[in-house]
Amino acid sequence: MPARPRAISGSAARALVRKPLAADVSAGLPAAGQAVPDAKAGRIRQAQESTILQAAEKVFARAGFAGASMSELALAAGLPKSTLHYYFGTKEALHRAVLANILELWLVGMDAIAPDAEPRDALCRYIRHKMVLTAERPDASRVFANELLHGAPQIGDILRNELRPLMRRKAKVVEGWIEAGRMAPVDPVHLFFSLWAMTQTYADFEPQISAVLGAETLGPRAMSRAATHVENFVLRACGLDVASEHN
Repeated sequence: MPARPRAISGSAARALVRKPLAADVSAGLPAAGQAVPDAKAGRIRQAQESTILQAAEKVFARAGFAGASMSELALAAGLPKSTLHYYFGTKEALHRAVLANILELWLVGMDAIAPDAEPRDALCRYIRHKMVLTAERPDASRVFANELLHGAPQIGDILRNELRPLMRRKAKVVEGWIEAGRMAPVDPVHLFFSLWAMTQTYADFEPQISAVLGAETLGPRAMSRAATHVENFVLRACGLDVASEHN
């Protein structure tokens, strides 16, 4: 399994809603002559923002945006409500930052989809990245799914203006693999739609899957088997060698 993805900071999550995905990291550095924030204060801020984001992820997953209150969110984070207002301002801004954080975590794995990468290895790395997030952060997928079911009012602009161009670039990579005879012809964009659906379903529909499997929850063994299944399903569709069925 790949290394566990790390949550981005709250400031990075907020920046994502204003800047293009995969923006140059140098854009976040202080300008010449600008004061550099105190390192300790910066670490404290980053830690508190991360705590708030992860707590809010769980609350929004269970209560939804409308059902969650700032008091409940503060209680889950173990911080005063004033601290949440200080860092994020409003519940709407916090919700948007949580969604941006989730999207950024998911998209980090797409770095594997590169022209010089081996298609089989790149697809497996991306699938495993998504399955690790599904296993370790199932609430993230549920929050995101709930946002989409309500018409994406908070991040519709990001999906249209930022995610869409990124997906076009990644689709071009897959098209290049196909044209070079490195994998079977598939619809590149719909390949990614299928990958998202197959990996996120184990979070969004965990109660249904657990019930059919006769388990209370999906443990590491079940998730490993699921990841191998998704990998092999995709590899076969792409005309690539499959992994062992017993991983």
